[in-house]
Order: sequence, then C-alpha cells, then structure tokens
Amino acid sequence: MQPLRFGAINPFTGTPFVFGDPNLRFINGMGVYLEPGDPGFTPYPTLSDPKTNQKKRKMKHNSYYPTNVPAQILWLTNFYIKILEHAASLGVSAQAAGIVADCRWLIYLLGTYQPAQKPWSKSNTDFIRDAQRGVGEAAMVLPVWNPPALPAAEPAPGTLPAVVPRPPGALDRIFSFVQVIQESTACTSQLCTDLGIIGTQDAGPDYETLQADFKVKIVGGQVFIDWGWGGHGKYLDMIQIQVDRGQGWTDLAYDTTPGYTDTAPFPAALTTWRYRAIYRVGDAQVGVWSAEQTVNVGG
Repeated sequence: MQPLRFGAINPFTGTPFVFGDPNLRFINGMGVYLEPGDPGFTPYPTLSDPKTNQKKRKMKHNSYYPTNVPAQILWLTNFYIKILEHAASLGVSAQAAGIVADCRWLIYLLGTYQPAQKPWSKSNTDFIRDAQRGVGEAAMVLPVWNPPALPAAEPAPGTLPAVVPRPPGALDRIFSFVQVIQESTACTSQLCTDLGIIGTQDAGPDYETLQADFKVKIVGGQVFIDWGWGGHGKYLDMIQIQVDRGQGWTDLAYDTTPGYTDTAPFPAALTTWRYRAIYRVGDAQVGVWSAEQTVNVGG
C-alpha cells in the first residue's frame, strides 16, 4: 500500500490514476493505492505483447549550444556572421538584425564585461573583509567599477552598428529563432551545419542488450529496490519489477521514479525473495531481464 498523490502515475500501468480504479482507497483521511499482496488488490490487465509492440526510437541530437564560455563566444560569433549570409534564403531578414544584436551583446558580456568584472569583484570582497577586520586610521574609499566600453560601430564600409544593451532573455530569443530556422523547409542539413545549430548524433542505448542494474536491501522492515536509469533516462519510460516469493514470478510494479519499496509484509518463517527488472518504452519491454537479486526476509 502506497500514498496517493495528486497527478500520480499508476506504477502498474504507466498511466495516471483514474476515478473508479478498483485499487484506490481512502484510509484514515489519506488516499492510498493497493499493491500486489495487499488484501483486495485487483490485478490490472496484462500489457500488450512487447514482441509485437516494440517501438523504434528516433535518432536524437545533443544540444548544439556549448557549455563552456570560450566555445559559447565562438558559437555566437559564427552564428551571427552566418545568419547575415543566409537570412535572405531562409526568409528571416526581418528578424535577423535583432538576433545579430542579441549575439553581439552576449559576446560583449561573456568575453569582455565578465572577465573585467572579476578583479573588481575580488577587490570588493577584500574591501568588505578589511572593513570588518582590517587596521588603519584613514577612512575607507569604496572600490570603483568602470565597465569596459561597448564596441563601436564598424568603420565604413562596415555593416554592423555599435553594440548596445539588449532586453533580458537574449539567449532565449536566439534559441527560439533557431527553432524557427530548423522548422523551415529552406533549412538544409548543410545549412544547419554551417550555422552550427545541429549537434552530434546520439542513437541512444542498444535496446537489444540493455539491462537494468539494481540492488535490494531491507530498510525499515521493508524491501527497498534501489534502481536507476543507468544514464539512459531520456530514452526510457519506466521499469517493470517482478518478484518471486516462492510461487513464481509476478509483477510487483511498473515504476517511473528510481527507487521502489516493496510493502508486502514479511512471512513468519525465514524466506528468500527474488527480484528482477526490465526497462520499458511505452507498453513494450526493451533490452533483457536483469540479473536476479535476492534477499532473506522473515524468520
């Protein structure tokens, strides 16, 4: 028996709980749902045969925007230069000027303003420290911050105006603009590569050999199944956990959140419970069953 929270996913079906579910209860002022082994639990219909319902995952791409500042400056520079070249063919000339201004504003902030600000930040920290615990007789003078000048317009016959402060959200506007470009029929793979708006291809895990890895342990008088996504969470929907309490394998849960507690009461006699798991995508199993994990309970 587990607590029922608003919007919770039914771990046995992978879909939200619905009104009329035979395993929902209201006990002592709290909503709960029953699990296999609980008195009155009603088994759910068996899910579709995974062999006939296997889903083919689409090829995904990693993020095109770099994570480190030097590479971000290079990306922004390449993007605004190339977008000026391709704006007409993409039909985005009207929006290009604002996006170029956003790119150049961020380049200034990341490459000039932020590095120049760091020494002042340190001097300000030193100033606060000395103000609290320093020595001397003369009155202190506040540190002065003189930000570096904004880049001026390019000399003739340059085509770029001076860099000016932009409204908040410059990077979000650039990303939205990129999405518009990517959805355009005029945007070819070659053009996307030239703009730097397509990342390296990532095919995801091998669904033929993927295997769940988990541990079981007793926590607070219950068996805790310590499972995770194995680094493949973005490609998977849930994990199917089965238990064998001496009468064969039965479904324990279809879980979407790592870590699951088996609330079945321990037997009076010492018994070995076995657990196994397999990942799922939609209503289909992917990969192979995990190695069995055992735990001794009762006694």
